[in-house]
Order: sequence, then structure tokens, then C-alpha cells
Amino acid sequence: MTESSFSLPPECVLRPASAQDLKSIRKLVWSAKLDPTQLRWEQFWVIECGGKLAACGQLRNFTGAQELGSLVVAKDWRDRGLGIYLTKHLIQQATEPLYLECLGKRLASFYTRFGFVEVSVQELPQSLKFKFGLSKLAKILFRVPVTIMQYRESF
Repeated sequence: MTESSFSLPPECVLRPASAQDLKSIRKLVWSAKLDPTQLRWEQFWVIECGGKLAACGQLRNFTGAQELGSLVVAKDWRDRGLGIYLTKHLIQQATEPLYLECLGKRLASFYTRFGFVEVSVQELPQSLKFKFGLSKLAKILFRVPVTIMQYRESF
């Protein structure tokens, strides 16, 4: 199965998040041990399956850049293409250069398939340097495997 053939299961729908989704978004983000701060429902897209939140992801706005963040698929819905579908959608929604930070080589590999490439803190726009710089510091101090990436359409 090729990535372009991924579609949502029939019982699922992609939609912008609503204020009523915030509790479910927080629960999903917390379950993935991601940063639970700065979760603004207005920045999220969600995939709802059978009336329950199955996946979420946000585009955070910075000066001259956006961050793809808080992308989580509920455990019961993994390996069905929801993460691929949502990632592609968020990339299409981006209106500024798009960046992300991820933990582990497996996630970096996942995002590489979409055109994300690893970048250094020095290559980041000023608006992201402090935020992502803290992650790089954590990588050094606590040996946390953080990768900073930028979306590049032609790779």
C-alpha cells in the first residue's frame, strides 16, 4: 500500500477541533508524554472515529514560521494510516515555513517520508530558536533524543 492510497476509515472524519475537544486533546497528548502546555484547541485538527477522538495535531503560529506539534494517534487507532492522513493535511494547511521537533529516530523517519529534513538550531527562524534551543539543551543534558526538522517540498 502506498502512502498516497491512505484514506480515513469510513467511520472517521477529519475536522477542525472545537472547544468541546480540549479535554480529549489533553488526554491524548498526555498519554503520548508530549508537552501538555500551549494546547489551544483553535490550532488543532482532529480525527473523530465512531464519535470518539482518535487523533489530533496542531499548527502553532510563530513569527515567520509554523510548528507541526502534538500529533498523536490513540493507541486503539494506530497502524491504520490516521497519522499519515493527518500529517499530510497539516502540511497542506501550513501557510509559513513548517518545523517540528520529535523524539526518537523512528518518528524522525516517519516525518522524513513527507519531506521533512533535520536542521540545526542555527538554521531556525529567530522566533523558534529559543523554544527549540531548549529541546537541544535537554538532548545534551538528559540524553533525550530530540530531532528538529523542517518541511521542504522538494527533497
